[in-house]
Amino acid sequence: MTTIAFVGAGSVVFTQGLLADLFGLELGPLEIRLHDIDPERLETAAAAASYIARQHDVTPRISTHLERRAALDGADFVINIVQVGMNAATHVDFEIPARYGLRQTIGDTLGVGGVFRALRTFPVLRGLAQDINEVCPDAWLLNYTNPMVMNVWYLKALGVRNVAGLCHSVYWTMQGLSELVGVPYDEVTYLAAGVNHQSWVLRFERGRENLYDRLDEAIAADPELLRRVRVDMYRRLGFYPTETSEHSAEYVPWYLGHSSEVERLRLPVGAYLDIVAENLATYEQTRNALKSGEPVEVDPTMEYAPQIIHSIVTGTPRTVYANIPNTGLIPNLQPGAVVEVPALVDASGIRPTAVGELPAQCAALNRAYLNVAELTVQAALTEDPRAIRQAVMVDPATAGTLPVEQIWELCNDLVLAHHNYLDPPLRAALK
Repeated sequence: MTTIAFVGAGSVVFTQGLLADLFGLELGPLEIRLHDIDPERLETAAAAASYIARQHDVTPRISTHLERRAALDGADFVINIVQVGMNAATHVDFEIPARYGLRQTIGDTLGVGGVFRALRTFPVLRGLAQDINEVCPDAWLLNYTNPMVMNVWYLKALGVRNVAGLCHSVYWTMQGLSELVGVPYDEVTYLAAGVNHQSWVLRFERGRENLYDRLDEAIAADPELLRRVRVDMYRRLGFYPTETSEHSAEYVPWYLGHSSEVERLRLPVGAYLDIVAENLATYEQTRNALKSGEPVEVDPTMEYAPQIIHSIVTGTPRTVYANIPNTGLIPNLQPGAVVEVPALVDASGIRPTAVGELPAQCAALNRAYLNVAELTVQAALTEDPRAIRQAVMVDPATAGTLPVEQIWELCNDLVLAHHNYLDPPLRAALK
């Protein structure tokens, strides 16, 4: 029997999609253990799991656990989808920076929002790592929680043996690009690499045809495409970034700090707050439907975790994109940093592909991104509150908007607001 533990299973909508994918695969006997600290959300997740199992005519063993260690004991796979602080903390991440004139769109990966999301997640990850190392050391930890690079980097530093970060951005970018150039996705070959939410499409082909030529034609034929951040970045850098314009705008200093660019590129400042509200509404609808016995629509996700589990369990080889420590995979990015590369998965596990050096301009942006991640991880590992401020100081978008004194004041305000989530040594206000 394959045992899969969901940590943060109360993220019901995402849990549902993953379960629908898992139950649609030939995996043999399954045990699904659902863990969350919120009893109501955990109950809803369990009801959803049972409903989806019936829809797929499978009979997994499903259990719920308010205590994490029991859920992990002897597990083969651990899927981490926790969001520490939930909606209230996300609002803080947007509202306090906005008082300083700092614009954010998503705020979950880099920038001051990403830094503080990481800092309040790390204590939970430390407990998770300790439990895994003690009760299921050979399990694969498949992390979906953002900020991806910071979290996987921290988990690896804590000694988790088998850990990979998973994200759908490369897959959906290539789906979108294929549609844009009028070529079916299953006829396209591609290679992407970089860091999570800022990888680069290095090759985009059908047979011997370079599909970047078709992309150039599509952009020339539709001036509205020029009003997308990642089209703007592609035109200037020569390689298409693998995350939405809303995300991509936050990792560079060129856009959000300038009102004219926000207007030109139609950037939805604070967009993630709308997503949070929509997710909450969807959760409530799902909970109510399950309680009343009404049907619940669950769409397949095409996420990598179910595919990885299937490949390891059955030996079926496939290629996915994974976030893995850089052991020479991309030589012109920092050694040990977490990078996003294609990986072969089969019964032996996840084996990342060495892709070689990135184009210099792409690597330069990735290194700036990784500088923020490294300092944030170091702040937690060394319990140094100054490193928090230094991480935000070197963040491209923040540094392009605020003077350094205001950056420190902003960090003091956020430390105070997130006080209960942070490790005690990091709670200090600094001048």
